[in-house]
Amino acid sequence: MITRRNFLKTAGAGIAGLTSTVTALESRTQATEFFNVHPFIEANPDAVFIMKTSVPDKYDKVAKKDAGLDFGKSVFVPSESGGIPLTANIAVKGNLKTANPDKYDHDLIMSHTIDAYFTEGVFEGIKRLGIKGSQIHLREVTRPDIYSREPYGFATMCERAGVDLRLDLGPSVSQLTEGRDFNWVDVPDGVFYKRIPYLEPLNTPGTWLMDISKFKAHGMGLTLCCKDLQGSVAHNYQAFCTAWGGKMSVDSADLHADAYDVIKTNFERHLEGGVPRWDKPGTNFNSGIGMETWITRTLDNLSVNKAGLYVMEGIYGRDGQGNNDRGPNPVDQVHNFNSTGVSDTGKAWDWMSNVIVFGKDSFRVDIIGHWLGGHEPGNMGLFHCAIDRGMSTALNPRKVPVYLWDTDGTATRIDLETLEQTPLLTYYLTRNYNGQDESMYHLCNEPFDYGIVTGVDEPSFLNEPDAIVLHQNSPNPFNPYTTIEYSLPKTSNARLEIYNGSGQLVDVLVDSYRRAGTHMAVWNTGNHSSGLYFYRFRSGSYTRTKKMMLVR
Repeated sequence: MITRRNFLKTAGAGIAGLTSTVTALESRTQATEFFNVHPFIEANPDAVFIMKTSVPDKYDKVAKKDAGLDFGKSVFVPSESGGIPLTANIAVKGNLKTANPDKYDHDLIMSHTIDAYFTEGVFEGIKRLGIKGSQIHLREVTRPDIYSREPYGFATMCERAGVDLRLDLGPSVSQLTEGRDFNWVDVPDGVFYKRIPYLEPLNTPGTWLMDISKFKAHGMGLTLCCKDLQGSVAHNYQAFCTAWGGKMSVDSADLHADAYDVIKTNFERHLEGGVPRWDKPGTNFNSGIGMETWITRTLDNLSVNKAGLYVMEGIYGRDGQGNNDRGPNPVDQVHNFNSTGVSDTGKAWDWMSNVIVFGKDSFRVDIIGHWLGGHEPGNMGLFHCAIDRGMSTALNPRKVPVYLWDTDGTATRIDLETLEQTPLLTYYLTRNYNGQDESMYHLCNEPFDYGIVTGVDEPSFLNEPDAIVLHQNSPNPFNPYTTIEYSLPKTSNARLEIYNGSGQLVDVLVDSYRRAGTHMAVWNTGNHSSGLYFYRFRSGSYTRTKKMMLVR
């Protein structure tokens, strides 16, 4: 496993052995009635996409905003055939967690939240589609006063962007107005909750939700997308981290009377089944049954609170504790280690990880996020419990299809090991019991046998087709882009060419080796005129040509 001094830096060497490439749709500004997440992302809901950024310093406001703008422009595209109406409310749940800037140094707690300037760039990318800033609603159940100050800057950022920002909506739902401040949502498959109050307009009909989390350590491992949505719940129902058996300051009628009994039964079954670290004693959140309690509430939330896109902002990552400046690093050294071991009186640090991780599935995004943070996801109980409840079929990060997403909108299948890891130490279920002396801040990077876990499906990309297939392009007729899918039974060279009606070669979409499986290419027609076109696919001795029609 990687040391914290020497991160894996193999990305450059790995790109040569690429598998699947698809060019994203070019962002356009002409009027449409809808927008959507890029169709290749929508067509691959089990995939995780990684956009590398090149921000040199966490204080570089321009570079961070540019990274967000590049992300927004390439991921969100106009749609002429349905999708998200341009009149819809766009709810954004950002990781804006409580911190105390009067107690802790600003530069040390800065990455406690998602970056305001990156987020502003994302908003500007969305607004290019014709969405007004007033339609974008940034929400978090937290303290409001700190976000008007730098280096957070969320209040001033939302003023610049014209975005609706509301934080800390009352100490309890009893002091809020239903329909204006929050809305109730029933939880049909809930174990703990019967219903949950969500901050308006999150989880409200007619609203599209995007979750933006932060790449940082926490007592739950890394506090990525699954945990981040906890803050979309109104006070005091959002207190998922209270101890097993503890009384929450909520209406008991909204909770299942036998919830703690069911949680205990599930905990004992998971402990017997070998979920790592579930044997830690205690009842608070940093114990085995305490973690089972937090996860139960989290899964209740995720069962009804669905985002259209899950994003993990990792321009810089935080190790140590997420809600203050405590961590494993010595006070008198910068980005270094104490030779005598990790101290719980040290500092947390921000590491320039320079990645944005995103996808349609919160569990898969978090699985890859934990791996990028130096952890083996099989050691994290959240993913085991999600599989047990039938909410996920993923656990092994090496079986999640991963694409490198370039700023020009090109998605390229890569092997996980070609990515650089940024180890982020956490205080998750520290093994300091039964004679064990694990440091308070640690990596959960022990080898895990994924083969013993049931309920996990082999991803479809591992199922090789029986023969080469060239599919008809879609849509057809089209304007201004069309997609072309093809399947290969084995890894081989593939070439996909575009010809006009006169037989002249006008574009080459693919010309390199591709791994076995189904791939998709996108033809952006640019300035080509209306008319009949042909696309020809070649792989080995196989050649096939099909017609398509461009209509301006």
